Amino acid sequence: MEISTPGRICLFGEHQDYLGLPVVAMAISLRVNIIGEKRDDRKVIIHKPDLSETEVFSLDNLDYANSRDYFKSGLRICQRMGLSFANGFECKIKSHIPIQAGTSSSSAIVVSWINFLAQLADYPPSWTPKTIGKLAYIAESEEFGEPGGMMDQYTTACGGLIHIKSEPEISIEKIDSKLGSFVLGDSCEPKKTLDILDRCKNLRIEIFDKLKSVNPSFNLHTSSYEEDLSYFNNQEQNLFYATLKNRDLLEKSLVEMEKENIDHEYFGELLNQEHEILRDDLNVSTKKIESMLSASILAGAFGGKINGSGGGGCMFAYAPKDSEAVASAIESVGGRAYIIGKDEGTKILSK
Repeated sequence: MEISTPGRICLFGEHQDYLGLPVVAMAISLRVNIIGEKRDDRKVIIHKPDLSETEVFSLDNLDYANSRDYFKSGLRICQRMGLSFANGFECKIKSHIPIQAGTSSSSAIVVSWINFLAQLADYPPSWTPKTIGKLAYIAESEEFGEPGGMMDQYTTACGGLIHIKSEPEISIEKIDSKLGSFVLGDSCEPKKTLDILDRCKNLRIEIFDKLKSVNPSFNLHTSSYEEDLSYFNNQEQNLFYATLKNRDLLEKSLVEMEKENIDHEYFGELLNQEHEILRDDLNVSTKKIESMLSASILAGAFGGKINGSGGGGCMFAYAPKDSEAVASAIESVGGRAYIIGKDEGTKILSK
């Protein structure tokens, strides 16, 4: 059995999904594969050659050994969904997605694992990609109380270029857009996901909760820039306006992406505007990310942004014409470059 799942980039709505606001994300042509089969006993053996590690446990003991015990949590979630496993498994994980770099390598592995378990269960279910994404989110985030939204799991499970709304309920709309190539750049600096998510998420939630206490009709989806913010300090006011700017920028991007003839330069400028919000208002960029973005623009990219939670990790540039030159420029300032395009979601390669 072999399962393959893509990584992802977030085009618009970065740091918005955990606030209940929409995002536009794209599955990318860098993937993780899980290859394995059933065993004759109850052992689960997971080889991780990229990390030079092997994980071993028994189906008879799924107690968590750490706060990110995703392979056990995936099994437990599947069991809660009614799946049973008479036999253990042995598998190998091979990833072409940059690790700990903001391209959802962890989520792609969890999505692959849920899909793998579904296929090797005693009575395999007919789960849709959306269901697999939901269960992966529960296994990765809800089970361990970690901050973050559902974008990673749903994008890697469903694939393509998608518009995700999480309120009033999850809605996933495929966008049929004629976008060109992107170049992903790994800064090779470890990102600071939990620290940044805690700051960017919790502080803004406090702001919006305070607004709701003063004005019960406050709605982040429809709120205007005219809200009374006199009882907030400058930082809180800036975060409020940044959230609305990010929200409205996504709507502009949808109009452009759905055009028959995309204005590629304008689309690149929209990405630049998204990055400015992340850099100047949320403070999640780094000097190296900035140098990679600057080098990309000089080499012919139309725009770009930091990708993922930030504080390191990856950026990407929109380069439908000069992708090779942009990739070289990123590497000239110390990044690791990958030319990428849109890709399909999690899938079975072989049974």
